Amino acid sequence: MPEAPIDEAAANAARRTGILCSLGAYLMWGAFPIYFRALRAPPLEILAHRVVWSALFLGLVLAAQRRVRGLLSAARSPRVLLGSFLSASLLAVNWFVYIWAVAEQRVVDASLGYFITPLVSVVLGVLLLGERLRPGQRLAVATAAGGVLWLTLQFGELPWVGLTLALTFGSYGALRKTSALGPLDGLMLEQLLMWPFAAAYLGWLLSAGHSAFWAGSRGAELALVATGPLSSVPLLLFAAGARRIPLSLIGVLQYVSPTISLLLGVLLWLEPFGQMKLVGYALIWFALVIYSLEGVWSSKDRRRAGLVT
Repeated sequence: MPEAPIDEAAANAARRTGILCSLGAYLMWGAFPIYFRALRAPPLEILAHRVVWSALFLGLVLAAQRRVRGLLSAARSPRVLLGSFLSASLLAVNWFVYIWAVAEQRVVDASLGYFITPLVSVVLGVLLLGERLRPGQRLAVATAAGGVLWLTLQFGELPWVGLTLALTFGSYGALRKTSALGPLDGLMLEQLLMWPFAAAYLGWLLSAGHSAFWAGSRGAELALVATGPLSSVPLLLFAAGARRIPLSLIGVLQYVSPTISLLLGVLLWLEPFGQMKLVGYALIWFALVIYSLEGVWSSKDRRRAGLVT
């Protein structure tokens, strides 16, 4: 009996920590367009710098904590390597498409991806894990699909930027949730797997005389180097938060990031956001409201069932 309050206090503390970690990650991600828009380099070179400097930053952190040997030991497992390779691939695609969207003044389109990521996660659960959708979830997914269809018909193309970001990040979050490695070790292994490709590309740019890193000012060089820690910190916060709070709560907090990006795109950079696009986004936002409310009601029903039994 005396241990129950202690366990409950520990659970509440873990929940608060998870909320703060997740919220910090989403606030940083929401402000990322400002930083990436200021960089004077092609998207693929920025991606390579993110990987190279992230690996260096994380390697220093691991070395300071004397955890390098443990990571190397875990990396001997084929299952761990395969999972990390898959998550690293998803992360690379997600990073590149996002950087490209910011450079091409499509921040509004990128924000769409992170609005629909929670619903994509639900669909992935059905397709990959055989989960069953509750009626409210089915309505939310159908409503969001209607919004995507509306945008496709109105603008003559599938909103591929948003869908790619949603699919890659939703899948990445699911893999990180089930990973055998902790947040820091898992992210470091992902960066190590991408590092040879990124370093080789930067080396080729340098030898060919196309490197924006050496051609820019000292401030531009430091800005590219800073993409490493700036990319790693929110991912570490996200991974730490994902282990402490339910995915449903992560999905609600996740709306912070695309809301900030959407406001930046519309209000700061005056990207197109006419009535036709607003209709499609409104359907997706309505789907998110349905999804959130359904989650709250479902949690209450499960608690009542627990009390009854």
